[in-house]
Amino acid sequence: MASLNNFLWSIATILLIASGLYFSFKLHFFHFNFKEMFKNLGKDSRGNDGISAYEALSVAMGGCIGVGSLAGIALAIYKGGVGTIFWIWLSCLIIAPNSFVENTLSVIYHKKEGNTYLGGPPYYIKKGLGYKKLAFFYAFLVAFSYLVGFLTIQSNSISKSVTNFFPVSPLMVGLVVGVVSFIIIHRGIKGIAKFSSFFVPLMGIIYCFISLFIIFKNINLIPNLFVSIFKNAFNFKAGFYGFISVLLIGVQRGIFSNEAGVGTGAIASGSSNPKSPISSGLIQTLGVYITTFIICTSTALIILTSNYTPSMYADVNGIEITQNALIYHLGSFGNLILYFCVIAFSFSTIISGYYYGEVNLKFLFKNLTKENILVLKIITCILLVLGSVVSSNFLWDFVDILVAILAIINVFAILCLRKDVIIEYINYKKEVKYDRKRLGHSSRR
Repeated sequence: MASLNNFLWSIATILLIASGLYFSFKLHFFHFNFKEMFKNLGKDSRGNDGISAYEALSVAMGGCIGVGSLAGIALAIYKGGVGTIFWIWLSCLIIAPNSFVENTLSVIYHKKEGNTYLGGPPYYIKKGLGYKKLAFFYAFLVAFSYLVGFLTIQSNSISKSVTNFFPVSPLMVGLVVGVVSFIIIHRGIKGIAKFSSFFVPLMGIIYCFISLFIIFKNINLIPNLFVSIFKNAFNFKAGFYGFISVLLIGVQRGIFSNEAGVGTGAIASGSSNPKSPISSGLIQTLGVYITTFIICTSTALIILTSNYTPSMYADVNGIEITQNALIYHLGSFGNLILYFCVIAFSFSTIISGYYYGEVNLKFLFKNLTKENILVLKIITCILLVLGSVVSSNFLWDFVDILVAILAIINVFAILCLRKDVIIEYINYKKEVKYDRKRLGHSSRR
């Protein structure tokens, strides 16, 4: 499994970096236009149907700022060392344009169903490229990887964090996770969007405040820490293979955390109905930066300013590393903080992940009834229970392989449909220019 994982991620990394660089130059580095990002975020683009741009961002970030931001970053440091953090940062800057493109395409090709919209890679692969079989394969992979893989990692992480310090059965923890998840996902997309729009920013703000407290408490360590990150990123002492291994792990964990280029985040934006598809692309790209440079970096600094040593761990999920780091910094209060963060981050991912699975199953099966959806929700919760007792190493390796395949398919699709995005980008720039002129004329009157 490890050989297959490395092979697929070598291909995925090359494609993601190449496409990211291509779109950066072709779209004139528009993914760094933070002024436009915040301007579009301030507009409620929902209209009468769908969810707002802000709600779509919250759902997408709920899927990203999951346990991957706590356990995944810890796992990157454990497997690849301190230098992986540099490659997580750099890969985000290079690959972010892919997020902009896939989210723009998701709105261009989304489909209306009742008073909601459905979108994402299967829709633009089928409608834009006309590749039905590839669209169905992607939809199947997303439904399978999220419902069977991503969500079980969340319950596994909750189980690990609780059973590490309390004599509780992992199965009992899984049962609680399954029941609570069912209560939340039973409300449907609009309920999920409302929950995410309140809960995701709240948990992000709380986590950032905790991180800042720890960073300022250890401010004397930070300069040397950054030197170590840059130095180890280009450490050739372990040979060329060792360097490539650190690079791949950094890119892999970075993509797992922010999902840029994989296409899954575009499923949430496809549920919105903005005035311009470019708005959706800009807003979701902002989410990629927040996830990587604020949430993931916070986790890395919390771990690296603690007494962390790799030899302390076996069958690593990653969450136990973050847990011990928080206890080191905050004592027993650190445990309470971690339980809150793990539960909050995990449920945000479970909610978003379930929605991704449901949207793709609706793509695969056109006539899903309410009864079918109810059965899906029950099966999802059973899988969450089972995830609490499965081996952590197996889960991470299994999910990494699926993400690599999704990324390869999605990059192929967005490169083939690049003209659609370029046309939208040119039209958007013209509209912005026209609006500025109009405002300038009216202000002079």
